[in-house]
Amino acid sequence: MVEVGSLGLRDEEVPILRNYLLNGGVLMADDFWGSVQWAQFEHEIHRALPERQFVELPMDHPIFHCVFDLKVPKNKLQTPNIAQGVQSEYDGITWEYTTAKNAANACRAILDDKGRIMVIATHNCDNGDGWEREGESDYFSTNFPRNAPTRSDSTSSFI
Repeated sequence: MVEVGSLGLRDEEVPILRNYLLNGGVLMADDFWGSVQWAQFEHEIHRALPERQFVELPMDHPIFHCVFDLKVPKNKLQTPNIAQGVQSEYDGITWEYTTAKNAANACRAILDDKGRIMVIATHNCDNGDGWEREGESDYFSTNFPRNAPTRSDSTSSFI
Protein backbone atom coordinates (compact mmCIF):
# COMPACT_ATOMS: atom_id res chain seq x y z
CA MET A 1 0.00 0.00 0.00
CA VAL A 2 1.24 3.49 -0.74
CA GLU A 3 0.42 6.87 0.74
CA VAL A 4 -1.18 5.22 3.77
CA GLY A 5 -1.06 8.38 5.87
CA SER A 6 -4.76 8.87 5.25
CA LEU A 7 -5.73 5.19 5.41
CA GLY A 8 -9.26 4.61 6.55
CA LEU A 9 -10.40 1.00 6.75
CA ARG A 10 -14.13 0.38 6.49
CA ASP A 11 -15.51 -1.64 9.41
CA GLU A 12 -16.09 -4.64 7.17
CA GLU A 13 -12.45 -4.54 5.95
CA VAL A 14 -10.93 -4.82 9.44
CA PRO A 15 -11.69 -8.54 10.03
CA ILE A 16 -10.71 -9.37 6.45
CA LEU A 17 -7.31 -7.72 6.90
CA ARG A 18 -6.87 -9.40 10.28
CA ASN A 19 -7.66 -12.83 8.84
CA TYR A 20 -5.28 -12.23 5.91
CA LEU A 21 -2.40 -11.23 8.20
CA LEU A 22 -2.98 -13.98 10.78
CA ASN A 23 -2.98 -16.57 7.99
CA GLY A 24 0.47 -15.64 6.68
CA GLY A 25 -0.30 -12.59 4.56
CA VAL A 26 2.06 -9.62 4.51
CA LEU A 27 1.22 -5.96 4.09
CA MET A 28 3.87 -3.47 2.99
CA ALA A 29 3.24 0.25 3.49
CA ASP A 30 5.37 2.97 1.92
CA ASP A 31 5.33 6.67 1.04
CA PHE A 32 3.93 8.34 4.12
CA TRP A 33 5.57 11.10 6.05
CA GLY A 34 5.61 12.74 9.45
CA SER A 35 4.04 11.96 12.81
CA VAL A 36 0.45 12.73 11.81
CA GLN A 37 0.48 10.28 8.91
CA TRP A 38 2.25 7.65 11.04
CA ALA A 39 -0.38 7.98 13.77
CA GLN A 40 -3.23 7.54 11.28
CA PHE A 41 -1.68 4.45 9.69
CA GLU A 42 -0.80 2.89 13.03
CA HIS A 43 -4.32 3.52 14.35
CA GLU A 44 -5.91 1.75 11.38
CA ILE A 45 -3.57 -1.25 11.54
CA HIS A 46 -4.22 -1.60 15.27
CA ARG A 47 -7.91 -1.92 14.50
CA ALA A 48 -7.04 -5.20 12.75
CA LEU A 49 -4.25 -6.29 15.11
CA PRO A 50 -4.95 -4.61 18.46
CA GLU A 51 -2.81 -7.09 20.40
CA ARG A 52 0.35 -6.40 18.38
CA GLN A 53 2.76 -3.48 18.36
CA PHE A 54 5.12 -2.09 15.75
CA VAL A 55 8.83 -2.58 16.38
CA GLU A 56 11.68 -0.75 14.70
CA LEU A 57 13.68 -3.25 12.66
CA PRO A 58 17.39 -3.03 13.50
CA MET A 59 19.93 -3.08 10.69
CA ASP A 60 20.94 -6.63 11.64
CA HIS A 61 17.43 -7.90 10.79
CA PRO A 62 17.54 -10.44 7.92
CA ILE A 63 15.40 -8.23 5.66
CA PHE A 64 18.40 -5.93 5.24
CA HIS A 65 20.66 -8.81 4.20
CA CYS A 66 18.56 -11.30 2.21
CA VAL A 67 18.98 -9.82 -1.30
CA PHE A 68 21.56 -7.12 -0.75
CA ASP A 69 23.84 -7.09 2.28
CA LEU A 70 23.10 -3.54 3.44
CA LYS A 71 25.88 -2.36 5.74
CA VAL A 72 25.02 1.32 6.03
CA PRO A 73 23.22 3.26 8.75
CA LYS A 74 19.46 3.17 8.24
CA ASN A 75 19.36 6.93 7.64
CA LYS A 76 21.36 6.33 4.45
CA LEU A 77 18.49 4.25 3.04
CA GLN A 78 15.91 7.02 2.77
CA THR A 79 14.47 7.42 -0.71
CA PRO A 80 12.53 10.66 -1.19
CA ASN A 81 9.98 11.26 -3.91
CA ILE A 82 11.69 12.13 -7.16
CA ALA A 83 10.86 15.85 -7.07
CA GLN A 84 12.15 16.22 -3.50
CA GLY A 85 15.16 14.07 -4.31
CA VAL A 86 16.17 16.16 -7.31
CA GLN A 87 15.63 19.40 -5.35
CA SER A 88 17.73 18.02 -2.48
CA GLU A 89 20.81 18.45 -4.65
CA TYR A 90 20.38 22.18 -3.92
CA ASP A 91 18.75 22.38 -0.49
CA GLY A 92 19.59 19.03 1.17
CA ILE A 93 15.95 18.37 2.16
CA THR A 94 14.84 14.80 1.50
CA TRP A 95 11.59 14.68 3.48
CA GLU A 96 7.95 15.67 3.11
CA TYR A 97 5.39 17.00 5.64
CA THR A 98 7.80 17.07 8.54
CA THR A 99 10.82 18.84 9.92
CA ALA A 100 14.44 17.77 10.01
CA LYS A 101 13.94 16.89 13.68
CA ASN A 102 11.61 13.95 12.87
CA ALA A 103 12.47 13.30 9.23
CA ALA A 104 14.54 10.16 9.76
CA ASN A 105 13.26 7.21 7.82
CA ALA A 106 12.04 4.23 9.76
CA CYS A 107 11.45 0.62 8.93
CA ARG A 108 8.92 -0.73 11.40
CA ALA A 109 7.17 -4.06 11.46
CA ILE A 110 4.54 -6.05 13.23
CA LEU A 111 5.78 -9.58 13.76
CA ASP A 112 3.89 -12.81 14.29
CA ASP A 113 4.58 -15.15 17.21
CA LYS A 114 7.49 -16.72 15.31
CA GLY A 115 9.11 -13.38 14.48
CA ARG A 116 7.95 -13.29 10.84
CA ILE A 117 6.90 -9.98 9.33
CA MET A 118 3.15 -9.46 9.05
CA VAL A 119 3.19 -5.71 8.37
CA ILE A 120 6.25 -3.76 7.24
CA ALA A 121 6.18 0.00 7.00
CA THR A 122 8.86 2.18 5.47
CA HIS A 123 8.01 5.55 6.99
CA ASN A 124 9.46 8.87 5.79
CA CYS A 125 10.49 7.07 2.65
CA ASP A 126 9.22 6.61 -0.91
CA ASN A 127 10.65 3.35 -2.20
CA GLY A 128 8.04 3.38 -4.95
CA ASP A 129 9.68 6.36 -6.63
CA GLY A 130 13.02 4.57 -6.37
CA TRP A 131 11.51 1.69 -8.32
CA GLU A 132 9.22 3.46 -10.77
CA ARG A 133 11.38 6.55 -11.46
CA GLU A 134 14.70 4.80 -12.09
CA GLY A 135 16.56 6.59 -14.87
CA GLU A 136 14.38 9.73 -14.98
CA SER A 137 17.06 11.79 -13.23
CA ASP A 138 20.73 10.92 -13.10
CA TYR A 139 21.06 12.69 -9.73
CA PHE A 140 18.09 10.85 -8.20
CA SER A 141 19.03 7.45 -9.61
CA THR A 142 22.61 7.61 -8.40
CA ASN A 143 22.02 9.21 -4.98
CA PHE A 144 19.02 7.48 -3.44
CA PRO A 145 19.23 5.65 -1.28
CA ARG A 146 22.61 7.12 -0.53
CA ASN A 147 25.52 4.69 -0.42
CA ALA A 148 23.32 1.62 -0.84
CA PRO A 149 24.47 -1.17 -3.14
CA THR A 150 23.10 -1.21 -6.67
CA ARG A 151 22.89 -3.71 -9.48
CA SER A 152 22.54 -2.77 -13.11
CA ASP A 153 19.47 -5.01 -13.45
CA SER A 154 17.56 -3.69 -10.45
CA THR A 155 16.87 -0.57 -8.46
CA SER A 156 18.61 0.49 -5.32
CA SER A 157 15.64 1.05 -3.01
CA PHE A 158 16.14 -0.73 0.26
CA ILE A 159 13.08 -2.94 0.55
